[in-house]
Amino acid sequence: MKIHLTSVFVDDQEKALRFYTDVLGFVQKHDVPLGKDRWITVVSPEEPNGTELLLEPSGHPAVQPYKTALVHDGIPAASFAVDDVRAEYERLRGLGVFFTQEPLEMGSVTTAVLDDTCGNLIQIVHSA
Repeated sequence: MKIHLTSVFVDDQEKALRFYTDVLGFVQKHDVPLGKDRWITVVSPEEPNGTELLLEPSGHPAVQPYKTALVHDGIPAASFAVDDVRAEYERLRGLGVFFTQEPLEMGSVTTAVLDDTCGNLIQIVHSA
């Protein structure tokens, strides 16, 4: 069994698409109109047939309290693997990304947490 698709709830799909592609570096895979919303997925450029991340609209009434609670408690909605957390932290800060947690080494794992500007905290991680 493999993970085929996962999602993050986003406040604004167009803004999220720009952030996840232009800033984080993912590649748009699908963009299908669905009424007032769209089915937008992005993938890693390193794995175009890998796990897709759905930029899911936050319209359901349960979503906003869920997202607010996660952000309030500092819990990331998703975690993305990178080769070098400190280098990615510096690259993203240079693009104006706000981090709620600077790179933190915990044994063989290094993490940092950023604000995706769409209502989520996102963790970047590297494990040696």
